[in-house]
Amino acid sequence: MSDFRLKVFYSVAKNLSFTKASQELFVSQPAVTKHVHELESMYHVRLFDRMNNKITLTEAGKVMMEHCERILTEYRKMEYDMHLLNNEYAGELRLGASTTIAQYILPPILAKFTEKYPQIKVSLIDTNSRNVENAVSEHTIDLGMVEGVFRTPNLKYEAFLCDELVPVVRSSAFPADVEEITLEEFCKIPLVLRERGSGTLDAIETVLAEEGLKLSSLNVRMHLGSTESIKSFLSCSDCMGIISIAALVKELGEGLFRVIDVSGLQFTRHFCFVSAQGQEIEAAQLFMRFVRSSLGKENK
Repeated sequence: MSDFRLKVFYSVAKNLSFTKASQELFVSQPAVTKHVHELESMYHVRLFDRMNNKITLTEAGKVMMEHCERILTEYRKMEYDMHLLNNEYAGELRLGASTTIAQYILPPILAKFTEKYPQIKVSLIDTNSRNVENAVSEHTIDLGMVEGVFRTPNLKYEAFLCDELVPVVRSSAFPADVEEITLEEFCKIPLVLRERGSGTLDAIETVLAEEGLKLSSLNVRMHLGSTESIKSFLSCSDCMGIISIAALVKELGEGLFRVIDVSGLQFTRHFCFVSAQGQEIEAAQLFMRFVRSSLGKENK
C-alpha cells in the first residue's frame, strides 16, 4: 500500500485545510495533524505556513506536492495492473462531469459500470465545465466530461456524444400554432440561461457568434446555476430557456414544455472526455470504452 501519510498531506495541500482533509479521508483532525507532523519530522522541513487560520504551502510543501501527485497516480496504476494479472478490475476512479452530463447522461451508465466492476471505487464531482477542466489540470480527478467548447491547451479532449440545445418554453407561453420564430423575435424574448463557466452558455455564445451576435444582443432576464432550476423557473414564467434535449425528455413527453425553433439557429455541441495530456489512467480508459459502448447500444 502507499504511505497513508502522503495521502493525508496531499489532501491537506489540495484543500488547504486540515478540516476538509479529515472530512475527505474520514479520519480525525488530530490524526491528520499527526501524519503531517511525521512527514515534517522525517524530512526536517516545514510543509505549511499557518497565519490567521489559513494555511499555505511552503517551498518544501510545493516540492512534496509535485512528488505526491506522481506517486499516488503511479500507485493507482500499480493497483489496477496487479489486479489485472488475475483478470480482476480494481482500483480507484475519480470522475468529474458538467451538470448536464452528470444529471442526465451518466446515472444509468454509472449504475451499469459499478455493477460490472464492483471492485473499482468510483467517485464523481458534479460542477460546471470550467471547474471540471480545472480539476483535471490540478489532478484532483482522473477524467472529466464537459460540454463542448475547447479551451485549455494542456488538456486532451475526445468527443463521445453529440447533443442539441433547444429553445424551450412552457406550453402555455406561446399560441399553439407557433412552432418557429424569427431571429429578430428571438432577440426580444426574455431568456433564462445558465451561468458563466457552464458549457451550455459557452455553446450558445459560439453559435451566436457565427451569426454575428453577442450575448448582450439578447434579452437575458436571468442566469441560473443548473438546468433543473431553469426548468422550474420556466414552469412559472413565459420566459424562454435554451436547454439540452437530454434534459427535457420527461417534460416534452408530458406536454409541459414546447420546443420553439429559431429560424437560422441550431444549437449543437459535443460532450467530451477531458484528461491531462500524456496521462493514461487505466481505469479511466476502461470507463471511456464502457461509456462509448453503452451509448452505441442505446443509439442502435
